[in-house]
Amino acid sequence: MKKLLFQFDTDAMPSVFDTVVGYDGGADRITGYGGVNPDNVGALVDGTIYTRGGSEKKSTAIFVGGGSMAEGEAVFEAVKKRFFGPFRVSCMLDSNGSNTTAAAGVALVAKAAGSLKGQTAVVLAGTGPVGMRSAAFLAGEGAQVTIAGRALDKTQAAADAINRRFKVEVAAAATPDAASRIALVKGKNIVFSAGAIGVELLPESAWAEDAAVGYVADYNAQPPTGIGGIEAMDKGKERHGTRAFGALGIGGLKLKLHRACIGKLFESAERVFDAEEIYALAKEMA
Repeated sequence: MKKLLFQFDTDAMPSVFDTVVGYDGGADRITGYGGVNPDNVGALVDGTIYTRGGSEKKSTAIFVGGGSMAEGEAVFEAVKKRFFGPFRVSCMLDSNGSNTTAAAGVALVAKAAGSLKGQTAVVLAGTGPVGMRSAAFLAGEGAQVTIAGRALDKTQAAADAINRRFKVEVAAAATPDAASRIALVKGKNIVFSAGAIGVELLPESAWAEDAAVGYVADYNAQPPTGIGGIEAMDKGKERHGTRAFGALGIGGLKLKLHRACIGKLFESAERVFDAEEIYALAKEMA
């Protein structure tokens, strides 16, 4: 029985990245659909749940992706609502790689720290999908988390969304310039950067000279890094007495995690991999 993965992408074109990782994760065939939304996904789901019976269903799975986490979440909910009784297949949500990337980053820091409970953390550029998921996972580990963004209204809205979704207490802070970011980070224990490519959000001096900062992590692989003084390959490397994690150091686990999730989709017809399930697996693999 061929392992069939159906990729429902909210963007116009299905992701090539997700397709490659899907094959590397064990799918025999991948069929991608672009422009998927909650209104048109029903017929696609029906095609996955009514065509195979019994133990054969575990060989069909659904992956929801695309550039927007909000749109992906809406499609993912619509997919799950279509299931009933034995008419279901395993499914996974990883819009823009947000769940697997953030899970890998936080899992590596959590392993290095031993415990994040009571530690203070800042997620710079924390209003995007990866930043929001990172904040949620950090808060779930017991850290006191603040997400930072240029405008307070947008940042507060992101914090509110995290708190509703994950039942945590993440705070918001406006950091419109370098000085405000440096001030916010001062004295904090953990700093994550989830900003756009090519933008340094925090200079090396802001954390290298601060004894309180124990861990820095940056998701940007292309220079300049979001946090100055980090190299992309860093994976817990000690720099200035601080443990540093770069994008490629995190990315190794992210890819392994993504592949592992795909493989597990085909172990039964009832697996659901959303943020919490993906993070739990990341902690096992870190």
